Amino acid sequence: MILLGLHQMHAQKIDIKDFNEKAEIADWLLRYDLAAWYSTDALVAKGEEEMSGIGREWFCFQDTTNIWHAVYGKYEHGQYDQVFHFKVKSKEEVIETDEQIDTTFLNKYGKALSRAFKEMKPISDAAGIRFNHYIRENKDGNLEVFIFPGFQPNGTAVYGGEFIYEISPDDEIIKDNSYYQGQFLGFKTDPPREIWLNYREKEKPTLGGVFFAWYYKDYFTKIYIDNKESVSTPFNDNGNYTWIHVEKDLKAEAKKRKQDAREEKRKKI
Repeated sequence: MILLGLHQMHAQKIDIKDFNEKAEIADWLLRYDLAAWYSTDALVAKGEEEMSGIGREWFCFQDTTNIWHAVYGKYEHGQYDQVFHFKVKSKEEVIETDEQIDTTFLNKYGKALSRAFKEMKPISDAAGIRFNHYIRENKDGNLEVFIFPGFQPNGTAVYGGEFIYEISPDDEIIKDNSYYQGQFLGFKTDPPREIWLNYREKEKPTLGGVFFAWYYKDYFTKIYIDNKESVSTPFNDNGNYTWIHVEKDLKAEAKKRKQDAREEKRKKI
């Protein structure tokens, strides 16, 4: 593949504003994921009977002081039943509390998650893989739900589908920014190596692609998001990560494909 750095190109094919917005969401998703992960470590100590009251609709949120909360319960028959509530300050400081969260708040989040799960059910049932979900309220009062393939129990990092919904308090899907390639693809994280995510049918990096690269950046030596006209990768500069974008030289690529085709034809003759 032939690439040219951005500083060498006059045409700005990469939408930096769009990418930065996705990168900001990906960073929030990662922080949410860490809060969820730390809270599940505390959850495993619970008994089987207590755990039976937990459904799929558990979630995390940040309060006005930026402290993360993890809520475990079940949403059914229009009501959210809170079972466990943890305040997550760090990996070492996960505090269980008896504080009951506002019922309206719980019902709103539980209802949106239930709606999102229902929407993607045909794909999730057929896929046979584990998914992670994330939720937050936006400035319009709607709920944004993000569902991506999780890190699989066998050590496989999966991509190829992302399910992103904006859902109103009335349970209506306002926006559906989901993307599914038709199949899920994955890479074992051991051994660490360079990997390429095939998004060549897409003009811009998807949120799922950006999040995958950001989430797994320490699992692989390099992760490239390969889009139609550009490639993006998180770059490790002595422990500080930044994003690098390069644009493809499409003319040179087309020329190389023709040369390869001619060479292949000669071999057959």
